[in-house]
Amino acid sequence: MSETKEFTYAEVSSHSSKKDLYLVVHDKVYNSSSFIDEHPGGEEVLLDVGGQDATEAFEDVGHSDEAREILEGLLIGKLKRAPGDPAPKSLPTTTHAPTSQDNTGLGVGLYAVIFVGVLAAFGAYKYLQVSGTGGGK
Repeated sequence: MSETKEFTYAEVSSHSSKKDLYLVVHDKVYNSSSFIDEHPGGEEVLLDVGGQDATEAFEDVGHSDEAREILEGLLIGKLKRAPGDPAPKSLPTTTHAPTSQDNTGLGVGLYAVIFVGVLAAFGAYKYLQVSGTGGGK
């Protein structure tokens, strides 16, 4: 069971070159050195997150089940987090919900302003219609 080996963030960060590339996804450590030339998105994508927590980048792309199987084949261990290590990249998704609620509130307010504007324009139109026909006779 070599997959249970634990790596510190410092150990992972020292593996960031094309020939020696480790990535962290969901606190699991993967050696992607053998896959870098085969990656459909190109080697730059992997090199940009080499030696780092790539969870957010991996999930944002929306990888297929096949890609996740390939990733599991590259598994070499788990990340052992220590005080001072960067926070997991998967946590910001929980703070995203209040932001979307704030945006929803803004959308409702925007519709209210548009509705009031349309009412004011309709009222002005009717006023001009009445005053225009009354003054012309």
